[in-house]
Amino acid sequence: MAISLPESFETKIKKFSDEELTPKKIVCELDRFIIGQDDAKKAVAIALRNRYRRRKLPPELADEISPKNILMIGPTGVGKTEISRRLAKMTSSPFLKIEASKFTEVGYVGRDVESMIRDLAQMAVSLVKTEKLNEVREKAEKNAEEKLLDILLPPPRKLSSDQDSGEAAAKFRETREKLRSQLHAGVLEERQVEIEVKESVSSPFEIFSSSGVEEIGIQIQEMIPGLGGKIKRRKVKIKEARPYLIEAEQQRLIDMDQISKLAVEKVENSGIIFLDELDKVSGRESIHGPEVSREGVQRDLLPIIEGTTVNTRYGLVRTDHILFIGAGAFHVSKPSDLIPEMQGRFPIRVELDSLDKKDFIRILTEPENALLKQYKALLATEKVKVNFSEDAADEIASIAEKINDTNENIGARRLYTVMEKVMEDISFSAPDIKKKNIPVDRKYVQKQLKYIIEDQDLSRFIL
Repeated sequence: MAISLPESFETKIKKFSDEELTPKKIVCELDRFIIGQDDAKKAVAIALRNRYRRRKLPPELADEISPKNILMIGPTGVGKTEISRRLAKMTSSPFLKIEASKFTEVGYVGRDVESMIRDLAQMAVSLVKTEKLNEVREKAEKNAEEKLLDILLPPPRKLSSDQDSGEAAAKFRETREKLRSQLHAGVLEERQVEIEVKESVSSPFEIFSSSGVEEIGIQIQEMIPGLGGKIKRRKVKIKEARPYLIEAEQQRLIDMDQISKLAVEKVENSGIIFLDELDKVSGRESIHGPEVSREGVQRDLLPIIEGTTVNTRYGLVRTDHILFIGAGAFHVSKPSDLIPEMQGRFPIRVELDSLDKKDFIRILTEPENALLKQYKALLATEKVKVNFSEDAADEIASIAEKINDTNENIGARRLYTVMEKVMEDISFSAPDIKKKNIPVDRKYVQKQLKYIIEDQDLSRFIL
């Protein structure tokens, strides 16, 4: 049976209220996008629900309850990052994925650990600002319409007699309403109007540093008014002017101080940091003192994970209740190689399973964003209908598993590279192809991957 594309190719993750987010619903929602890894899904679902439970407690008790950080252990490409990312989207939580290997011990060149809290605060501000902009969108559109009408028909000057003034005002209102009707009907879209536009100017300062000074460029722009861009008058069509005016009204209607305050609260109570490659900083080879890239980094990370206060441009941010999800393959080192204090800060440990052929077939066909559905949707834009048979999915999964076994095991990411090779010719010739219905079966897959299957050295070129 052919694998068909659903009529509504909707892959957006649903948004739930905190009360609706029961652990079972969280797992059910994650199942729409991620195959297997039930233990990991269960662990993150409980951690998320505990946040809701903590907010229901009296403040004095809620402050004492710290999040139970999770350590995900498993090879690359099995879904560690995807679980965390989908979890953050589901709750509209500020989410940051960062590699532990990017950090260096204080006193050395490289990023300092506090920068991840500043980055998370920046993301939270963007999230809250987007929400507030959407809230005032309707009012901004009305204000923008009034501004357009003012440009098209400037208000009349005050006349000498009250009678003349009354007549002029009535005529003005009548003409204005006619123009409003024409705006709604789209009749005036091509008419030229003159509006004020703020030009964006890139900062002449380039900052190459670590501990927080990446924000200096922004701060300098705030101190020097002229650096933020000059206001110029431009003649544009009404259809081009409308977005400018709506955006300007939206910016005027929101309060950035309030947004900053809400963002800090969101980071402190809902922030999620996915700390990848934790195994890369877990070794203890150094005998004559702490090593810069490993144990020293762990000791710098420890205060952030335990709970401290970080100074950001939006205010002080407490990290006590940020949820940290650590991850690593741990195929060379072991979780026990982390310093004892770090081990204690990740009390929940979950092992993720390696993926086999059955998992690959499910990844290709079942999720809402399944790989075969993605290729069908992409080629449908060229009016080319690709029909994948079940034996094609079986063959792709078999080859991906075989290459993973004989080369480096990169999990589900192998499917992307195998699929790209299978679809290479169709993707290349799709705009000019005359046959608009193309079947892809086992024979076609074997033909496309013939040389890779036969020659083990060639398989190395597929990642």
